[in-house]
Amino acid sequence: MILNVSGRTDIVAFYSKWFMNRYKDGYVDVRNPFYPKLVSRIYFDDVDLIVFCTKNPLPILDNLNKINKPIIFHVTLTPYGKDIEPNVIPKGKIINGIKTLSNMIGVDNVYVRYDPILINEKYDINFHIKSFKSLCEKLNGYIKHIIVSFVDDYKNVRNNMEVLKLIKFDDNIYKIIGENFSKIASKNGMTVQTCFEKNDLSEYGFISSPCISKELAFSLTGKKFPKWKARDCGCAEMVDIGVYNTCKHFCKYCYANFDEKKVIENVKKHDDNSSLLIGYLNKDDEIKIRKK
Repeated sequence: MILNVSGRTDIVAFYSKWFMNRYKDGYVDVRNPFYPKLVSRIYFDDVDLIVFCTKNPLPILDNLNKINKPIIFHVTLTPYGKDIEPNVIPKGKIINGIKTLSNMIGVDNVYVRYDPILINEKYDINFHIKSFKSLCEKLNGYIKHIIVSFVDDYKNVRNNMEVLKLIKFDDNIYKIIGENFSKIASKNGMTVQTCFEKNDLSEYGFISSPCISKELAFSLTGKKFPKWKARDCGCAEMVDIGVYNTCKHFCKYCYANFDEKKVIENVKKHDDNSSLLIGYLNKDDEIKIRKK
C-alpha cells in the first residue's frame, strides 16, 4: 500500500504530532468522506511507501528518522504573497527545509511542486519566469524534479475571484511557460513536468510522467501497484488519510478547502491522541481493515 499524506489537507504542516502518534501506535483510522460511518483502519505494517505532500516540511523533520519506510516528499513552493497564501510560512524557510530533506532522504526523493500557476496583473508571466529561475538556482543540487500545474476552476477559486482576478491562459502563455521553464530547469540539472494537465507542455521539453508512476513505486518498494482508480492521472494507486476542510493555510486557490468556517470547526475537533484526524470513533461506526 502507498500512503498519501495527504492530498486532502497538509498533515505535515499542521498535524505532524498526530501522524507520529499514529505511526507509533501502528495504525491510523480514516473516515470515508462520502460514507462517514465507514472507517478504514490502516496498519503501518501494510504500508510499503509514504508520500508526504506539504507546503511546510519543517514540523516533521526531527521525526523522519523514526519512520522505517521508503519516503517521498512533494513540497509545494510557490511565489505568491499573503494575499493568495495567507498562512504559508516564509518561502526562505521552506527552501531551507527542502535542502534539509534532500540531505536526509536523498535528492531523488524530494520533488518540488510549483503548483498551481495562476496569472493576474500582479503575478504576471514575467513574475513567474523570474520566480521559477530564482527557485531553481537556490535549489540547484538539492532537487532533480519539479512538477507544475495550472489553476483550476474549483469552488474555492470561484469564491475568491475578487482576490485572484485571474487572467485566462491562452496558447501563447503556455508556450512562454513551456519554453522558459524547460530551459531554466535543464540549466539547473532538473526535470520539469506537469501534473495531470491536458496541455502537458512536452513539446517544449517537459517530461511526460505521472507524479508517482508505477515504475517509481516499484523502484522504491519492489512491488507492482495498479493505476489509481480514484483518479485518471496515471499515478500508482494510493490511500489518502487526510480530511477535506482541515488545512489552515487558507490558500485562495485550494481544492481541498471550500468552506473556511468548516475548517475552523474541524480544527477544534482535532485531537493528537485520536485515531482519526478529526473527531473520534463512534459506537455505530463500521471499521474495516484496509490492506491495499
